[in-house]
Amino acid sequence: MTRAPGRAACLRIMLLCFGLAGCAGSPAAQHNVPDSRTFHYDQWDVFTDEALTGNQLAVFMEPVGLTDGLMQNIAREMAFSETTFVFPAEDDKTDYRLKIFGPNRELPFAGHPTIGTAFALARQGYIAPGTPEVVFGEGIGPIVVELEWQGDRLVFAWMRQLLPVFGKPIEDLDGVAAALGVEPLELRSTMLPVQEVSCGSPFIFVPLASRTAVDEAKVNSLAMASILEKAGVARRSIFIFSLESADDGATVYSRMVGFGDREDPATGSASGPLGAYLVHHGAVSPEKADDIVSRQGVQMGRPSWIYIRIGTRGEDINDVLVGGGSVFVGEGNIILPRD
Repeated sequence: MTRAPGRAACLRIMLLCFGLAGCAGSPAAQHNVPDSRTFHYDQWDVFTDEALTGNQLAVFMEPVGLTDGLMQNIAREMAFSETTFVFPAEDDKTDYRLKIFGPNRELPFAGHPTIGTAFALARQGYIAPGTPEVVFGEGIGPIVVELEWQGDRLVFAWMRQLLPVFGKPIEDLDGVAAALGVEPLELRSTMLPVQEVSCGSPFIFVPLASRTAVDEAKVNSLAMASILEKAGVARRSIFIFSLESADDGATVYSRMVGFGDREDPATGSASGPLGAYLVHHGAVSPEKADDIVSRQGVQMGRPSWIYIRIGTRGEDINDVLVGGGSVFVGEGNIILPRD
């Protein structure tokens, strides 16, 4: 008969299982793997003041030594909509160079990574308390982020975006409605166009009458691609929204849906164009243009609050700001072999 191990042997087994005796799977051992490099990241929820809501972001603040290929692979490993890598400034007009990667490609600009990275740098002391702004060098040029503090804590950040560029309206409204699986009246009754707008990143904006229709919409990728091709518009993510009011007080109830059932809970780069679209078409008056609130991500269980300010001079839009808060939710390390 096999004899059961004694108490000392049992303790040894427990230590090995839990990594307390230096087993290969323990955190301590992992951090001391020969010929490896460790890269720390902070994890944030952006455009929210509540953990486990908003849009997720991983921020690597000391990525020196990572190639573009490795950063792309890390972003794919993180599997968030975006991951940011913060490098020293490339010129005296910026404070940091920010590289933003989605799971499949590098992005020249994105909203929630810009806002979230400002919070990450402030938390780690790279931005001194009370600093009024930080300027990130991104693929589209310098992006100014205005900072609001309570004592030593950053509580809000406003990102200044490029002035809007409006594409031509898409005329096939019935086709767009069918491609989204909603009744044509939901779209036509808004008296607003389906239109591409960009403040650095272009999106197709689709107005619907009701929040219910926004929730129920689902992109038929083949049908939508055909409509855009016939209209001479490049394939873009579809930003669906409704101005229907509710007790949450939001100006706009919105979703950003891509081709292939991809959805984003908070899209800062689309929110500037959204505000510009609403003001340009008279859906929001110039008097209320500095107090637009977009409620996004509700249906997918990650509700977000995105704040928009549109500055005007006469009939012209001369300023676009998108702002929000962020919540620190965790940290970790990526361990890679040396070359």
